[in-house]
Amino acid sequence: MSQAVSLEKSANLGKIVHERPPMLAIGVMIWLGSELMFFSGLFAAFFTIRAHAPGGVWPPAGTKLDTVQAGVFTAILVASSFTMQRAVFLEEWRRRKEAKKWIVATIVLGALFLGNQVYEWTHLTTRWTTNAYGSLFFIMTGLHGLHVFLGLVAMVFLLGRMKGAAGDPGELSVVQGVSYYWHFVDIVWLGLFSCLFLLK
Repeated sequence: MSQAVSLEKSANLGKIVHERPPMLAIGVMIWLGSELMFFSGLFAAFFTIRAHAPGGVWPPAGTKLDTVQAGVFTAILVASSFTMQRAVFLEEWRRRKEAKKWIVATIVLGALFLGNQVYEWTHLTTRWTTNAYGSLFFIMTGLHGLHVFLGLVAMVFLLGRMKGAAGDPGELSVVQGVSYYWHFVDIVWLGLFSCLFLLK
């Protein structure tokens, strides 16, 4: 028994371990619950309007979508979840210098995704005034893009907080909170991508 305890202690040597979930992480999860209800309302509106599409044609005739390009940047956004989680893992083990590099990688991937959304907004032939699909596309991708932008801003501030040589006691909780938000943004986009680009 004592040997098992000693092995567990040696395995956790150098790792930051919380005896209970930090209040910041709990607060972020509660807030994300309200965000989930917000996006659920958008999905409900989407499926309601889609169900009443004239002639059952969806997207409407003339809508040109580059599904392959959107799929590539969806993969990039999904990859950013893995880079962010890698940063959390390194932060837990007090490898702050490496963690910062992975946060920078996450910012780059997120910025690439956001840049593609701007490109789609400026090159999509269907506009928000063309039809119901156009309105839904711009509203849903626009609100999601705003969330991605806010996530990138949060990461920039996070890097500023991690600038010193030694972190403060609450640093890990902030990194975890930002990661929860970023994973949420990625999961929501998978739903949006499926509805807007694949569901026909």
